[in-house]
Amino acid sequence: MFNCPYFYFDEYSDYYRATYSITINVKNHSLTLFRDNKVFKTYRVAVGKPSTPTPKGTFKIINKAVNPGGPFGARWMGLNAPNGDYGIHGTNNPSSIGKDVSNGCVRMYNKDVIEVFKLVPVGTVVKII
Repeated sequence: MFNCPYFYFDEYSDYYRATYSITINVKNHSLTLFRDNKVFKTYRVAVGKPSTPTPKGTFKIINKAVNPGGPFGARWMGLNAPNGDYGIHGTNNPSSIGKDVSNGCVRMYNKDVIEVFKLVPVGTVVKII
């Protein structure tokens, strides 16, 4: 497109920033990461149990934490969901992934939440269906 050796756009360039979004399907126990509106990767997750369901709607990541400890595993990404303190986080109980067991949060394997955490900034849109 441009014939300039100093300025170019490609997926590895510092001049290019991908836009990410997340869709969590509670019924399917899946978190899909979109990069520039295309499916980038899908992960298996745990969601809220019937008595404390994962809230549905469109939210944003409002804070992030490294090694929050305890049941939150290796990373925390807080959501601006109303009526509670909900987030996407790792887990100290990997056998819970794929089940309805949390208090409303979305649990991921620690290796997966670290991967997502590195890619998505605060402000990323999270749609929970």
